[in-house]
Amino acid sequence: MSRIRISLAASAAVVALAAAACAPQPQSGAAAPGSKASKGSDCTIDSPSLHQRGRLTIATDSPAYEPWFDSNTPSNGKGFESAVAYAVAGKLGFARDQVKWVVEPFSHSYAPGAKAFDFDINQISITPQRAKAVDFSTSYYTANQAVLTLDGSKFAKATSLSALKDARIGVQVATTSYQAVLDQLKPTHKPSVFNTTKDEVTALTNGQIDAIVTDLPTVFYLAGAELDNGRIVGQFGYAGGTPEEFGLLLPKNSGYTSCVNQALSALKADGTLAALTEQWLSASANVPELKQ
Repeated sequence: MSRIRISLAASAAVVALAAAACAPQPQSGAAAPGSKASKGSDCTIDSPSLHQRGRLTIATDSPAYEPWFDSNTPSNGKGFESAVAYAVAGKLGFARDQVKWVVEPFSHSYAPGAKAFDFDINQISITPQRAKAVDFSTSYYTANQAVLTLDGSKFAKATSLSALKDARIGVQVATTSYQAVLDQLKPTHKPSVFNTTKDEVTALTNGQIDAIVTDLPTVFYLAGAELDNGRIVGQFGYAGGTPEEFGLLLPKNSGYTSCVNQALSALKADGTLAALTEQWLSASANVPELKQ
């Protein structure tokens, strides 16, 4: 799916981000679709590839929703994507006061043409079509599957996948969720398939199904914006199908794409990215992991 607008309360915990003393050293790894890993890229804070030398310009949309951001203020370092952005900046050698945030509407971000930023972080799914016009970093977030029901449902307090075995599950057509339900939940009832998310929500509120299974970003959106009494039961991983992956978006053929990939690789290797995911998308948003 594409970027989802979110409106959920998240905790106000402050992320402490240590700025790296120098730019990251090159690391091996495949480039993301639409990017070119250039040899000898200048990854310094004075790189000519930057929109403005000595400054890292980061874009996102406005309003910026929770749990990705906090209080519509990307510069406060709170929320998953704000925290990730500052962590990347630190690995690239930028101090916090050298980061500048600008507004870029979501639909404009992956349009062809010049960009007034170094990278955009905005729950932008990596797709081959978009990669024709822009560069993408390697993934900084792969969405789990998640279960959404209503307050008062007998499945609202389920703490395991097996507890959902008898639930009537709804999924959207042509998504990974259908096979994930069959393989992971092994339900008694065959999942109901709907053409749109709106159809799923209608079926849930009308009592035709007990729960919806879809990717976690969509569940955040539905619980916060579409349902007054929605309850996120939990999340679970699924290795099959095509995962929903978010990438940092850069101008096409940016000389800084490989630098950003190196920073993300370092954040994955030292555990920072996993810790931020847990803090802002699991713990803060209160989404427990469902196991068998």
